Amino acid sequence: MFDLNAIGWLLVGLCAVLVGVSKTGLPGLGILIVPLMAMALPQHARESTGIMLGMLILGDLFAATYYRHIAEWKHVLRLLPPALVGIVAGWKAMEFVTNDQLKRIIGLIVLAMLALHFWRTRLRAEDAPIPTQWWFGGTLGFLAGVTTMMANAAGPVMVIYLLAMRLPKLAFVGTSAWFFFAVNWLKVPFSAQLDLTTGTSVKLGLLMLPLIAAGSVAGIFVLHRLPQKAFNSLIQLLAAAAAIKLLF
Repeated sequence: MFDLNAIGWLLVGLCAVLVGVSKTGLPGLGILIVPLMAMALPQHARESTGIMLGMLILGDLFAATYYRHIAEWKHVLRLLPPALVGIVAGWKAMEFVTNDQLKRIIGLIVLAMLALHFWRTRLRAEDAPIPTQWWFGGTLGFLAGVTTMMANAAGPVMVIYLLAMRLPKLAFVGTSAWFFFAVNWLKVPFSAQLDLTTGTSVKLGLLMLPLIAAGSVAGIFVLHRLPQKAFNSLIQLLAAAAAIKLLF
């Protein structure tokens, strides 16, 4: 099982718990799993993305089931077509762009979007309009597809979109859960073709199922007790921290 030592198993277990928490409670937390998984498998950094995909899909099952009546489907359906195009583009780009290059690009994009969101909501307050232009959803859907295919790092991109839509926290998490439930399954054949998703990675993901379940319960507990304003501020901070981590 990738010759994991005690510290490696501990890190993978922590990632599993964070997957659950991020899926049902704090979506921006998911991006922190990427460097942790790479640390757990330093000799298998490329394969770690496939292991993460299996764990993310298991987390998606818990989140999509719990929030099955809460998702804003118009946003899911708006984002899925450009996300699929982005997945294909990311699959092809993996032949030319390294993970380090991609991470820096994602970090810059997310920081720029956070700055724009701050200007819209803090300086313009309630006058800031909800973006309805076709290119807004199309661009962020495409970016989400590219970044999730190449680095499982679409969380901050989705945070920016859903914040702009001003969704209540439960609808925010439910919409995110169903979007990634669909997107992560769409990635499976591409990941398998790249030999990132294998029988071994699936087994390791299934071993982590109890910890993913525990994290999912914890995420629900936190979300129901977190005020809306605190939720919005926290996920923005998490997205900004993730973007800075990707840059360096």
